[in-house]
Amino acid sequence: MPDQEPYEPEHLRGSGGRPPEGGSIAGTGMGGTMDLGTSEAVTLEQPPGPDGADPREKPRSLWSDAWHDLRRNPVFIISALVILFLIVISIWPSLIASGSPLKCDLAKAQEGSQPGHPFGFNGQGCDVYTRTVYGARTSVAVGILATLGVAILGSVLGGLAGFFGGAGDAVLSRITDIFFAIPVVLGGLVLLSVITSNTIWPVIGFIVLLGWPQISRIARGSVITAKQNDYVQAARALGASNSRLLLRHIAPNAIAPVIVVATIALGTYISLEATLSFLGVGLKPPSVSWGIDISSAAPYVRNAPHALLWPSGALAITVLAFIMLGDAVRDALDPKLR
Repeated sequence: MPDQEPYEPEHLRGSGGRPPEGGSIAGTGMGGTMDLGTSEAVTLEQPPGPDGADPREKPRSLWSDAWHDLRRNPVFIISALVILFLIVISIWPSLIASGSPLKCDLAKAQEGSQPGHPFGFNGQGCDVYTRTVYGARTSVAVGILATLGVAILGSVLGGLAGFFGGAGDAVLSRITDIFFAIPVVLGGLVLLSVITSNTIWPVIGFIVLLGWPQISRIARGSVITAKQNDYVQAARALGASNSRLLLRHIAPNAIAPVIVVATIALGTYISLEATLSFLGVGLKPPSVSWGIDISSAAPYVRNAPHALLWPSGALAITVLAFIMLGDAVRDALDPKLR
C-alpha cells in the first residue's frame, strides 16, 4: 500500500505548513488537525468566568470584597467624608476657628449673628461658632477612645470565653447579664457624680465599664461559630496550638461582627457623653462640650434659639454620620445581605 501524504489544508499549502497569522492549529485527537482562530484557541484553553473576569485571577478575600463594595456605596462615601472632616477639625480646630472658646463678653450675651461671629453668642456672651468647632474635639475623642476600649476588652473576654468554654464561659455570661441590667444613664448619674476630675477619662472609663458586655457577647458568638469550621478542625488535627488557632484562623474570620457593632456604637457613645454632660455629671466647665453648651442654652431657648440650634445640630450630624458608616460597613461585611 503506497504511503499517503498527511492532509494539509488548502490555505496552508505553499506557506510551508505554517498557520496563518492570528490563527492556530489544534489536534483533533484522531490524527488530524483543526484550524482555529485566536479567540477560539484561547477559549479552548480556559473558558472565562461567569462575569467575564479572568479565571486565573486570585479570588478576592472578605476584606477586599468588602472594600470593593464600600467604594461604590454613596452612604459610606458621604459619612466617611463627614467623619474625616470632624477628625481634622478635632485635631486642628484653629483651621476654621480663630478665636478662643473660653473668651466671653457678657455685653454680647444672646446676640445673633454678626460679622466674624456667624452663629451669634450664647447666654454668657461666648462665640457659639468657636465653641461648636472646639466641641467636636471632645466628642470625637470620647467616642473613638471609648470604642477602642470597649472593642478590645469585650473582644478579648468574649473571644476567650467562646473558645475555651467551660466554667469561665458560664461565669462571664452571668456577669454580662448583671451589667445589662444596669440602666446606663442612671449608672452614670451614680458613678460620675462622686468623681471630681474635669477630664474626659472618667467618662471614657464609665462607657467602657458598661459597654464591653455587648461586644463580649458578639465576639463570643462569632468565635463559637468560627471554631466549628472545617479549616479550624484541620489545623487542630495538624497540631496547631490554641494561640495559633485563635490568632491565625479564628480571629480574622470572627472580627467582622465586632467591627460592625463597634462602628455603630461609636455614635451612641458620643451621644451618651453629651447626655451625661447635659445632666452635669459628665464633663464640666470650663471644658468645651456640645452637651455643656446645650445645657447652658436650654434656659434661653426662647430668646436665643441659635445658641441651642448649632451645638445640637453638630451633635446630630456627628452621631448620624457614624451610624450611617456602621450600616454601610455592616452591609459590606455581612454576606447574607448581598
